[in-house]
Amino acid sequence: MAAPHSPGPADPQPQRGGVTGGVRGISTQTDSRVQGPGPRLSKVNLFTLLSLWMELFPKKKSQEQDNGSAGDTGLVVVQDQRVLGLHCSGSVHAGQVAVLRHGSRLKGCDLYFSRKPCSTCLKMIINAGVNRISYWPADAEITLLSDEERAAEEARLDAQAAERLKSNSRAHICVMLQPLANSMLQFVEETSRNGDFLGRMAADDQSRDIGELFMEERLKHWDNFSRRFCIEDAEQHRKLLEKMGLENFSTDPYFITLRQHMKDLIKVLASVAASVPVQEHEYGFYETETTPTKDSTLPQEVVRHCIIQAALLAYRTEDPKVGVGTVIWAEDKWQSECDGMGTMYLVGCGYNAYPAGSKYAEFPQMDTRQEERCNRKYRYIIHAEQNALTFRSTEVRGQEKTMLFVTKCPCDECVPLICGAGIKQIYTTDLDSGKDKHDISYMRFSQLSQVQKFIWQKSPAARSASEKSRPPLANGHLKHRREEDTDCHNKRQRT
Repeated sequence: MAAPHSPGPADPQPQRGGVTGGVRGISTQTDSRVQGPGPRLSKVNLFTLLSLWMELFPKKKSQEQDNGSAGDTGLVVVQDQRVLGLHCSGSVHAGQVAVLRHGSRLKGCDLYFSRKPCSTCLKMIINAGVNRISYWPADAEITLLSDEERAAEEARLDAQAAERLKSNSRAHICVMLQPLANSMLQFVEETSRNGDFLGRMAADDQSRDIGELFMEERLKHWDNFSRRFCIEDAEQHRKLLEKMGLENFSTDPYFITLRQHMKDLIKVLASVAASVPVQEHEYGFYETETTPTKDSTLPQEVVRHCIIQAALLAYRTEDPKVGVGTVIWAEDKWQSECDGMGTMYLVGCGYNAYPAGSKYAEFPQMDTRQEERCNRKYRYIIHAEQNALTFRSTEVRGQEKTMLFVTKCPCDECVPLICGAGIKQIYTTDLDSGKDKHDISYMRFSQLSQVQKFIWQKSPAARSASEKSRPPLANGHLKHRREEDTDCHNKRQRT
């Protein structure tokens, strides 16, 4: 491991579109009506967060790995700043999954692991000619925290082999952590709390305290993620870094900075995960049709996981007002289940941005107070769904179930593209459905008939219970029923 580097610029020069791009500078426009852009995740931090989240992908028993002391590992494969694959360990390790899924296409790719890969994975991906291998510096893939004597010895030998492979490798193998942009933590917390999924719950039940629910979910996730990804005991973490060959990071001030960056990213992940509450709160993604197709639905925990992937991508947005993220997955029933994703594979992902190659301030950034519609952003922004389809890593196959997960209701501009691309299912919220906002409208989404729509809403059981608990209606009007009750009450009083 090379000496720890001081934090440099978060990204290279901006390159727009898809899941490409760097952190922009501050607006150079001087019009007081322009809203400045919110902070953005750097590519390194985005890919690191995605790898951590992929480690937590809900697996079936058939997808769980059986590799002794090996821990679950998430992996993001990036090619030319475009996400080529999202993987997690299954019956084999994550690095081996990447080789099986991509083969020679790994040449020149950057790989982001949620933990240090083992020597078996390293030798295979180094042999494939990858450009960079970065990992989260907590416990290793073959855990060094194991108490079993034999497992600990295997982990030690594996760490030695990994160090030797690294020193003789052409690939750059390193720890890649960067500080968050100023006010990023506050920005993520606020936008997550005010997101469409919690907004749907607030619209359904105005008595529900959404802010309290968000904080409860956030604290629960923070506790869970901290225990999993950030070793609580600082001295134990120092010793672990030394075992992993990261002695330089175990000394101050690098050690303090490293742990702070880790904690900040975990806070971001906890806030984003809290924006889509877990199933116990009676909400989930359910089909709008009354007669769902047999075998059409994914497990709720898998859908939620994919929606949060899209929510993380939304924090790379170049839209100064609204961030939108999209991820497209497909299912290949004949695919082997070596990956923790089972039969699912990534088609593409993206966020809303200006056209690739454009520079900041080349296009309008005006907000809703700007009356001249020609100087508004909407005609220039490439939508998240459009970028996901444009920069997809594989083709959409008509015979397979292809699923699009998006953080906002698809607009009239994107609905025809989704249908034309052969997408079979959409998972989203319908909070904007049926609205016409002059610059952008959502009228077509409710009319979609060729694509199955799975909307964030109360579960059928909760809706049924809610309907049963309502007072019976008289002539279809609750008001009439209340008037009758009042009359009866007054008569009893007079008697």
